[in-house]
Amino acid sequence: MASIFLAGVAVAGAAMAARLVLSAAKRVPLGAASAGGASKTSQKWIKGFEPTMTREEALKILGLREGATKEQIAEAHRRLMRINHPDNGGSTLIASKINEAKDLLLGRRTSYRGY
Repeated sequence: MASIFLAGVAVAGAAMAARLVLSAAKRVPLGAASAGGASKTSQKWIKGFEPTMTREEALKILGLREGATKEQIAEAHRRLMRINHPDNGGSTLIASKINEAKDLLLGRRTSYRGY
């Protein structure tokens, strides 16, 4: 009798988890998780980021001031990536923005267009 009850609780829990996943998937715009990155139309959901990264935005992302040295940029990047790396449960978007900011400030890229 108890095993039937536990089986029912397990099925109900699985159904609730599936419902949660499906409702979350509906909120993510199409193309946001594509291999080539988000399309122009799906960028609307990315709040707080400019379409083209500027030097000012890169400094804000890394928490630095104008005139930061290469060592300070590298240390800020390393510190933030330790926290936000996708392998540690961080966001892929945030990790990519941190990498873009580092590259822009170190002169590896002059600007970033799109995501």
